[in-house]
Amino acid sequence: MNPSPHDPSRRGVLSLATTAGLTAALGALPAFTASAAPADRPADVPLPAGAARERLWWRAPGDEGSLIEQGLPVGNGRIGALAGNDPGRELLLITDATMWTGGLNDTLDQDGQFPYGRADFGSFTLLARLTVDIPDHDLGSVHDYRRTLDLAQGVAGCSYVRSGVTYRRELYASHPDDVIVLHLTQSGGGRHTGSITLTGTHGEQPDTADSFGAALPNGLRYGAAVQARGTGGKVTVHGTRIDFTGCQELTVVVCAGTDYAPDAAAGFRDASLDPERLARTKARAAAAVPADALRRTHVADYRALYGRLGLSLGTSTAGQRALDTWERLHARARDGEPDPELEAAYLQFGRYLMISGSRDSLPLGLQGLWLDGNDPDWMGDYHTDINIQMNYWMADRTGLSACFDALADYCLAQLPAWTDVTRRRFDDPRNRFRNTSGRTAGWAVAFSTNPYGGSGWWWHPAGNAWLCATLWEHYEYTGSREYLEKIYPLLKGACEFWEARLLPVTLPGTSKEVLVDDHDWSPEHGPQDARGITYAQEVVWTLFGAYCTAAAALGRDTLYADTVAALRRKLYLPEVSPTTGWLQEWMSPDNLGETEHRHLSPLINLFPGDRIRPDGSTPKDVVAGATALLTARGMENFGWANAWRAACWARLKNAGNAYRSIVNNLRPSTDGRNGTASNLFDIYEAERGRGIFQIDANFGTPAAMVEMLLYSRPGHIELLPALPDAWAASGHLEGVPARGGFEVDLRWRDGRPTHVTVRSVGGRTTTVAHGSTTRQITLRPGASVTLKGFGR
Repeated sequence: MNPSPHDPSRRGVLSLATTAGLTAALGALPAFTASAAPADRPADVPLPAGAARERLWWRAPGDEGSLIEQGLPVGNGRIGALAGNDPGRELLLITDATMWTGGLNDTLDQDGQFPYGRADFGSFTLLARLTVDIPDHDLGSVHDYRRTLDLAQGVAGCSYVRSGVTYRRELYASHPDDVIVLHLTQSGGGRHTGSITLTGTHGEQPDTADSFGAALPNGLRYGAAVQARGTGGKVTVHGTRIDFTGCQELTVVVCAGTDYAPDAAAGFRDASLDPERLARTKARAAAAVPADALRRTHVADYRALYGRLGLSLGTSTAGQRALDTWERLHARARDGEPDPELEAAYLQFGRYLMISGSRDSLPLGLQGLWLDGNDPDWMGDYHTDINIQMNYWMADRTGLSACFDALADYCLAQLPAWTDVTRRRFDDPRNRFRNTSGRTAGWAVAFSTNPYGGSGWWWHPAGNAWLCATLWEHYEYTGSREYLEKIYPLLKGACEFWEARLLPVTLPGTSKEVLVDDHDWSPEHGPQDARGITYAQEVVWTLFGAYCTAAAALGRDTLYADTVAALRRKLYLPEVSPTTGWLQEWMSPDNLGETEHRHLSPLINLFPGDRIRPDGSTPKDVVAGATALLTARGMENFGWANAWRAACWARLKNAGNAYRSIVNNLRPSTDGRNGTASNLFDIYEAERGRGIFQIDANFGTPAAMVEMLLYSRPGHIELLPALPDAWAASGHLEGVPARGGFEVDLRWRDGRPTHVTVRSVGGRTTTVAHGSTTRQITLRPGASVTLKGFGR
């Protein structure tokens, strides 16, 4: 994260209306829709052996004043909540991914920046608060309290004993029913008596207890609704409060949403939608369903995604298992002993967050779907120079390709606005990054973006290429022609931007002419007026290659693809500095920035790209230069920066450094320092004593862990490339996707594969390698093969 036809005149910049029509044709849907609840309810879904190891637990509820570090997150991809789980006062901080202030924000200030504040750019904010007060269950009157997050089923909750009665509470966000469900039960004759209050967070004055609706100053309408059903007692309404008395069980159902729509031509609004009314309808429908049926439906839906990947990194000790999650984090840091089950659970927690935060709505921003207030740092936005990309590194790698769609849909929905603002503002004389050629085409983005086509901070010229590279990698996993057609306008528009931007220069001391990026800034590092920065050169090289492959696959724009291929051949690619021995970040032998800077931008084609490979296909001096630069950057940084380092070390097959970077992120955060909070959210140390939740490390770290166990590119799969000693004794990875259209089941013992099965999910031919052993396989889609001989 950040502290702080070929004639250029006829490139055919897509008009707002034209591109919006394309978006509609591709089937983009509003985020909050009147979808029907399931007609058929599933039976119980059996859990696999070992599922108990994927249950996190704590000995105390979350403090209301620190829920961002202690609250348990739930979500259905659109709405979410942080829960405190206090026996006497359950508090839910409720969010909707589209609950954003601000707007288009498409003008530059006198310094050439897009305004970047809550009053102009806007911010992600809370939608509602729900409290369930049970006064006689205050924490002092209960014992044997235990709080859990069941990753295998997507259910949070707690249990405790009061007056000899065991009370249990479960919380989850159902995607099929589109509601958050809180279910309170007991065994032993106990009762629940208390009240339920639903309030807004923007000064709303509701006059009913079960719902409210309002609008933000930017015109975004929103609403929320609650329903409660009790057994063995009474549920009544008193003004703006719902009371329940003597209930053996209590089910509380909440729904919320906004009238946001991913349609630039409609101003990103669905004028036909009444959010409050829709929330009431959905809440009432769900409340009419028996609690066990609601739960079964949620678990079946959640398991259909979560169950696609099986993982074991080894066995922890009985002593480690006896500790709660916060204690285990402290013990791991204090004793230095591997805790493979905890480390595997951390990866699975990332998958839980992805399923909970990225389905059928906006993508995950800096804080994902979860907030504890209306003023998140950096507005909880979409940063385009690492954060939003890192958020989605793990989606395909961990069997959650369906969750990636939110990012692709977001980019497509924003394309009309991004294209329009590029046409109007990129050549503004106040833009320090404007093209020297005076020509502008295609689309670009700023460092920060919001859901309304809005821009914040500086222009970020290479951001379009990095977004496209991320979108392209998803295609390499899925091979979906429908998806490729969907993202093709993004790829082509970004190429058009770079065709207009690249400058021809002659390399000093030679007669060779190359193309370089115009004056630019290696993200947040060094001079802001450098030409040919490594980051841009590398990511544009990837963009051009992806576009040419896409055009060929779709049979489109052959002449333009030839033009792009010719541009790619002339791109300057970075050299190794004779002064530092590092891969140069700028076209200079000197280090023009901070040696241990958090960003690894010049290594973007080590990871997440893979032009730089330690397999003999890349010149040895380039690999050595990349290794030297990575070494110089250091091993201690913010969580997201450690995650990027881990992935790069995995690509270099340095298991020790990769694992060390992973472990660095598992250190417990105390006093706001970098590390992991008690609820496993990653904490970013903004300044001493003040920590900020930033979710990208929760996704980047699992991505790096998978890279340590399996590396793939189309046509090649490598097993256990960076397996650390801590995980070497035994383990398995089942259902792990590989680029090129394959899935792999892998088991290992003593650092060597003992079982390898490869299934085609669309791919046909690939090589599978471990050490010096290589197998080439050819499969029909849907077929599989079990390979022998890798364990020798």
